[in-house]
Amino acid sequence: MLDFCAAAKRLQPVVRETPLLLNQHLSSRFDCEVWLKREDLQRVRSYKIRGAYNLMCQLSEAEMQRGVVCASAGNHAQGFAYSCRLLGTQGVVFMPVTTPRQKVRQTEMFGENNLEIRLIGDNFDECAAAARKFAEVENRTFIPPFDDLRIIEGQGTVGLEIFEKLPDSDFIFLPIGGGGLAAGVGRFLKNHCPQLQIIGVEPVGAPSMTEALRMGKPVTLPTIDRFVDGAAVKRVGDITFPICREVLSEMCLVPEGKVCSTILDLYNQDAIVAEPAGALAIAALDQFSAKIVGKKVVCIVSGSNNDIDRMPEIKERSLQFEGLKHYFLIRFAQRPGALKEFVNNVLGPSDDITRFEYIQKTNKESGPALVGIEVFRRADVESLRRKMQLYNVDCTEINRDDKLFGYLI
Repeated sequence: MLDFCAAAKRLQPVVRETPLLLNQHLSSRFDCEVWLKREDLQRVRSYKIRGAYNLMCQLSEAEMQRGVVCASAGNHAQGFAYSCRLLGTQGVVFMPVTTPRQKVRQTEMFGENNLEIRLIGDNFDECAAAARKFAEVENRTFIPPFDDLRIIEGQGTVGLEIFEKLPDSDFIFLPIGGGGLAAGVGRFLKNHCPQLQIIGVEPVGAPSMTEALRMGKPVTLPTIDRFVDGAAVKRVGDITFPICREVLSEMCLVPEGKVCSTILDLYNQDAIVAEPAGALAIAALDQFSAKIVGKKVVCIVSGSNNDIDRMPEIKERSLQFEGLKHYFLIRFAQRPGALKEFVNNVLGPSDDITRFEYIQKTNKESGPALVGIEVFRRADVESLRRKMQLYNVDCTEINRDDKLFGYLI
């Protein structure tokens, strides 16, 4: 039995009641009221502290003395670490070897002397398997990231706070990874606002809940795109799934490039620094633009743990999604002036070469050139293609070849 009010009382001394703010920019753009639930302003910069602390504070004294374990490369690790310090228990966090140093340092900061970090495995699945085995061998309590009723209960307090401030909302958009936030918030709000449309949002590259709902049970995806790391899981929870199936009104898949454009827009328009999963809910609004006109809409900004080193990739993905960045393999004629002719005759006045490098052949001779071109408007690329045909430019457009693009770019 989920008791969200009891969870809220347990969390009151620990978590911040994050603001629910009307966003003028988004409201004007979509001709409705768009309210942002700012969990990016939470103590550990994400909602994950709610579930982690709600579970851990209910452990027995014996369990606390033995210590706790988790596996995470991001927000769950930080919520877990902060809870270990507050509750005075020793915790071990397993992180993949590939985890950015910034995230490791943040986790260490929140846990201080109550935390040990172990870097194991090349990906999260290997890391999680090692963490569970360690917890079993050492007789320590494993703290899952989403698939536990106490975790779901803690995450659901986000919904309780939304209801207290805006009980008559029409739509709520929330990100889905393993389903803990969606199950908790969805269960609470569906009980109190049966008319509310609850929209779950996943990245196109990690549609684990979408596939689970299609198959009628949790399924393990063979591969996923981990770019939206806070919502990229191969399999949703066995406990979260039936709750989500009952409370979700609809699922929405958002391309990773659209998420990147949303991150940049939030920063440029509102100075909001959102991580990819934190921008997911807002990135879905375009797909519902006709349905939400005149409505009260809530989007959960789930976190802001975004490493600044990722910004070049975020900008690159955004430009490609918006149709402004294109890559070509161009075989220039081996004579003087060939490149100059290309620049003068083919490129438009606002086209810009942003990358240029020759690809070496095995005999050390220059092969085709890899050329990245940024256009000013999406439609400008059609003019670029026509001029390439007109001047018989021998080229291959890499953006249209997924395998070649992945290899070269």
